[in-house]
Amino acid sequence: MARPLRNFQLGFCYHITTRCNNREFRLTRFECREVLLYAIKKAQQKYEFKVYALCIMSNHVHYLLLRRTAISPQC
Repeated sequence: MARPLRNFQLGFCYHITTRCNNREFRLTRFECREVLLYAIKKAQQKYEFKVYALCIMSNHVHYLLLRRTAISPQC
């Protein structure tokens, strides 16, 4: 059974975490972190969100984000 869609609202900040596959330590090299930062910048251009805080650990990432525009429920 699929989980229900999240109800993201404008004007609210969200703490989001992502983890590397199999909890592997894939973000230890500087180059890998640079690629991640580039991907976040590209996503900001597409989805229009503000990053208030970002913490890149060796196997996971914490984000504090604010939505700027409405997003369709399919996202």
